[in-house]
Amino acid sequence: MAKSILQIRTKRIYDPPDPSDGTRVLVDRLWPRGLSKESAALTLWLKEIAPSPELRRWFNHDPARWQEFIHRYRAELASNETAVNEIRDLLKHGPLTLLYGAHDTEHNHAIVLADYLRHHGKETQHG
Repeated sequence: MAKSILQIRTKRIYDPPDPSDGTRVLVDRLWPRGLSKESAALTLWLKEIAPSPELRRWFNHDPARWQEFIHRYRAELASNETAVNEIRDLLKHGPLTLLYGAHDTEHNHAIVLADYLRHHGKETQHG
């Protein structure tokens, strides 16, 4: 019954909710513009897992800074055990969708977070 692969996906918060999303977690520090809390259909808004305001401003969604952003954000995640463990606990209940507001679907922190959880969350799959 339990799958060995972590079921984590990323999705723009503006895309319609889908039953296959499973647990829906907004991982942005700021609430997305023009979106009501009802239409977001969130399970949780975990602001604390988002990049620091300083890192977010430095990155400024600049693809030229992407590799360095990954490095810096992963370092932030490594020192943010409480928020990371909160997300890991949600993974025990099935699929998890990390929601973000950025327009760029290839260069955003939710992708980095999903990858981090896949590679640093294996211990949650035992038992």
